[in-house]
Parts: sequence; C-alpha cells; structure tokens
Amino acid sequence: MNPLELARLVRLRPRPAPPQSYDDFRRLARGRLPRVVYDFVEGGADGEVTLRANHEAFDRVNFTASSLVDVAERDAGATVLGRRLEVPFILGPAGLARLVHRDGELAAARAAASAGTVFVISTASSYSIEEIAAVSDGPLWFQLYLWRSQEVVAQLVDRAEAAGCEALVLTVDVPVIGKRERDLRNGMSIPPRIGPAQALEALRRPRWLWHLASGPPVHFGSLVDLVPPNTGMAGMGAYLDRELTDLSKTWDDVAWLRERWDGPLLIKGVISAADARRCVEQGADAVVVSNHGGRQLDGLPPALDVLGEIVAEIGGEAEVILDGGVRRGADLVKARALGAAAAMGGRAWFWPLAAGGEQGVARMLQILRADIERTLALLGRNRYENLDAGILH
Repeated sequence: MNPLELARLVRLRPRPAPPQSYDDFRRLARGRLPRVVYDFVEGGADGEVTLRANHEAFDRVNFTASSLVDVAERDAGATVLGRRLEVPFILGPAGLARLVHRDGELAAARAAASAGTVFVISTASSYSIEEIAAVSDGPLWFQLYLWRSQEVVAQLVDRAEAAGCEALVLTVDVPVIGKRERDLRNGMSIPPRIGPAQALEALRRPRWLWHLASGPPVHFGSLVDLVPPNTGMAGMGAYLDRELTDLSKTWDDVAWLRERWDGPLLIKGVISAADARRCVEQGADAVVVSNHGGRQLDGLPPALDVLGEIVAEIGGEAEVILDGGVRRGADLVKARALGAAAAMGGRAWFWPLAAGGEQGVARMLQILRADIERTLALLGRNRYENLDAGILH
C-alpha cells in the first residue's frame, strides 16, 4: 500500500462517537489512567458491597408514565438552599483531582459555573480554596471535617468565607479512613510512586504522564500553609493522619461549628433517620444522605434506600440531598421523586475530567440535563421540582 492509499484510509476511518453516559466516560478514563490511579478513584472499602449496591439501588426503582400530556415546556432545574441550579446535580467533594488531569478542580469548577450548578471544594483538593475561587464565577461550597484542632477548622472556615463560599459541607462519616483494598494492593501513595511494577503501564499512558509532570506538584492545596515549611507529601500525609483522625468528636462539636459559621450548613454522611434528626437539632440547613460512595464502612445500605425514611423524618425542617450512585439523569429524577432536593457525587465528574478535562465535565452536565428533560417528557411531567412518588411504580 502506497502512502497516498494509506492517507486515504486514515481519512475515511470514522471518528469515535462522543461519550453518551457515565459508563462511556469511565471507560475512556480507564484507558487514560494507570491502574493505581483508576483504582484509587473507582475503589470502595473492603469487599465493595456498598459501592455496588449504590448503583443497583437505582436499577430497582421503576417508573410509571402518563401519556398525551402537554410537555412542550419542561424545566430540569431546582432550587437548593435558595440557589437556582440549572441542573440538579452538584459536583460533590472529592480530593486530589490533579491525579487524573492537570487542571483538576480548576477545570471542574469552571464547568460547574458554566452549567449553572454548585462545585464543592474538598478539604483535600489539589488546588487551594483561593485558587479555585479565582477561576470560578459560579456558586462554591466548602467541605471540611471536624479536625482535632478547632484552630485549624476556624482557619479553614475563615478562608472559605473570604473566598466567597456560600455554604459549608461538614463530613461526619470519617472518624478513621476505611480499608480500601485496591489501594493497599496497588501500593497507592500521594503523590503516586511509579516503581517497576507500574512503570510499563504508566509509559503506555504518555498523556497522563504529561499531565502529572507539567502541572504543579500533587498535594493538598488548601493545607500547605498548615504544616511546617518544606514539608513533603509524606510529612503532610502524616500530619493529616494525626490531625484529621479524632475519635472523640461528638455532636457538641457540630454545635460549635454552627455558632462559628453564619451561612448555610450541610451535614454529609448521614445514613439514618436518627442522625438526620440530630443534624436538624444542631441547626443544619440540609442533610446529605451518603455512605461516602462505599469508601468507608462496607455493608451500609445504599443511600437511595434510606432516602425516603430520612425525608419522612426531617422533610420540611431541612433540605435533603442524595449522594452516591447517580449515573444518569433518570437517576436524578428517581431521587427527586423520593424526596431529594438534588443529588451530588464525585466519581460522576472525576471520570469526565480524566477523559476530557473541563470540556468533559461540561459535556457530562449537558448530558444529565438533557436526560432529565427527556425523562420528564416521557413521564408526562413538566418540572423537575414538582416530581413526587406518583411517577414511581
């Protein structure tokens, strides 16, 4: 075959279809990330029973539909804590996005702003609160833990307020870090070490290596100033293990934070009606029903399965947001029908980020919104916010 014939064949080869779903983005990301990083994002705790159950719970919920309804006008948006969201999916807190793309949280925050939804800055973000706020003109929330030191918590809260974050998201289900067996088997570390076992796989992914090498160091951007100068990632990791883990924290510490922060307060990691009631008693404005994406205590029920009982317990007193397992716009519709104001997630934006950076995250949000609008039309409903259990079989 001469060069002209070869060139002609190359031009005739069809371009790959753009991703259409969560699974498409995940497959693309799997091809671009070394296994150690892919497993870090995808993996759950222990036997990953809860991780699988989060997805399977949505598959068990069925719709019923009404035909010959005027659905020419449809609204996929929602109002959460007084803020209009054009797509009712919040980019939830997930740390170290620099591991999958050079721009990490910066790209995701810009995409969220363009789509008209919230980006939640994780305490463990690769870029600092201030760096993320500088590139986003959309709504930002800040996620934090009850650290051993109240002074550290107060510093982070003050920085979030100064950066314009509209709400705090307090994560309460990490008294210790869950056992993530994939990471232990892979020898996962921050930053990732590329030893002999990982070298060949990493070399097969030159784009990922370029993203890793060309950007700033992989670290916890908001925490650099909290540790002694020139502390490496190993020292920072030891600091976090020591300061983040405090088994003595109680609901009284939540009361302290409520007094310290004047804006909306969400409590994330609630999986029972009893804890949801305690959240309301401590002044929470919203509860995030979550099992931490199956990454903490394995064997917890799927977040969707307990959503209804939590809504029944505190509905009308605090807003309820679902976290975990969302892959499609239809999943968001199901969550709304069961009482959630909206939903959030981490992997659902990590895979598009790994696959296509800011454009990938933007496309994911476009797909979710289009999914909701199409699902509304097929259900015979006009507004996402007006959905209730009447659409469920």
